Amino acid sequence: MTLLDAPANGLVLGLAAALGGGLLIGLERERRKRQRPQRAAAGIRSFALAALGGGIAQALAQPALVALGALMVALLVAIAYWKSRQAAPGEPAEGPGLTTELALFITYLVGVLSVQQPMLGAGAAAVVAGLLAARERLHRFAISVLSEAELHDALLLAALTLVLLPLAPATPLAWMGGMAPRTLILLMVLILALQGVGHVALRALGPRAGLALSGLISGFVSSTATIAAMGARARATPPQRAACEAGAMFSTTATWLQAMVMLAVLAPAAAAALLPCAAGGAGVALAGGLVRLRGAAHDATAADDTAGTAAAAAAGRSQGPLRVREALLVALLLGVVAVAVAWARQRFGDLGLLAGSALAALADAHSPVAALGALQASGQIDAATVREGALVAVAANSLTRVVTAFAAGGAGFGARISLSLAASTGTAVALGGWLG
Repeated sequence: MTLLDAPANGLVLGLAAALGGGLLIGLERERRKRQRPQRAAAGIRSFALAALGGGIAQALAQPALVALGALMVALLVAIAYWKSRQAAPGEPAEGPGLTTELALFITYLVGVLSVQQPMLGAGAAAVVAGLLAARERLHRFAISVLSEAELHDALLLAALTLVLLPLAPATPLAWMGGMAPRTLILLMVLILALQGVGHVALRALGPRAGLALSGLISGFVSSTATIAAMGARARATPPQRAACEAGAMFSTTATWLQAMVMLAVLAPAAAAALLPCAAGGAGVALAGGLVRLRGAAHDATAADDTAGTAAAAAAGRSQGPLRVREALLVALLLGVVAVAVAWARQRFGDLGLLAGSALAALADAHSPVAALGALQASGQIDAATVREGALVAVAANSLTRVVTAFAAGGAGFGARISLSLAASTGTAVALGGWLG
């Protein structure tokens, strides 16, 4: 038998979390205030006492006391801020910083939270301390690293995700082929998010990531468009042909990955059924791209020609990473395809479903896959049918990409891309047949 019963143990843990969180935040503020010409009003002891005071107030289970403590801390914060604005004779007035004052009040709330939920309170304290310690990095990122276009796109993506997406109806509509409007917006947000992730990766790795990384990133939007762009570049600059071919092959990997992400969001059971086929197809395309990338690494001209890639990255930064028009067009196309596929299934059964998916995939592989996932999520078809339809869609779209490769990049480029597409699609279809 322990000296303390279970409730008391929880109380001790909460108070310990409150004190530890206050010490952690106060430690960072103590180091920061010693770098200033004038000592700040709050340091490690003030923060520790504020957190512990919040924890004790909450432990006494008196809501009025908690509110009174918050009011007292708020008054102390106001006085501290006012005093910090009073410059000593002969010294310039400091800027209107509120970080320490706000952190002191938040620390009090962390103490209150720690008694209620010790783990959550400790996590909140760590986040607050981390934000305070990352001051220079956050300022540099906001002012020097992040461009106006990137900030605009980030705010747009946040608005779509936090405002428009929750407001969209979640009820499947018959005239949309059993797809809900929220699903269309979710897929558009997903495409934009993938574009943003790819842009961040390109910025982080620098221009030497080159055409291969660009091909993988662009493949999340449209593998066909990526192959066309890479083929045109390979024709215009033959020394970069191997890197362009690697980028085109990597775009096929992105096609499989995006199909899996879409199905994982729409119909997890269908995603599990397609996973072995998608993994095989993506792996073969990735291996082919890596082989061509090794060839590009031995090309001195391709390795040293970073000016064009850097210029492209700078242009992308000035324009912003998100291509809203393309994502919107894909979402609208997905809606049209969903209606067409649902109509074909109602009229011709599963054979019409596969035929409709193949025809739709000649323009875009992801739209019929998403439409099939929506049908499976609504219980109209099973996961095996989704897998068959997805394989048919990717195979049909491969024909479009083959024609595009020959037209854009010439015979040599088209032949290598065709072999990669055939190997990738063939592997996926063979695995699908083996799975039955």
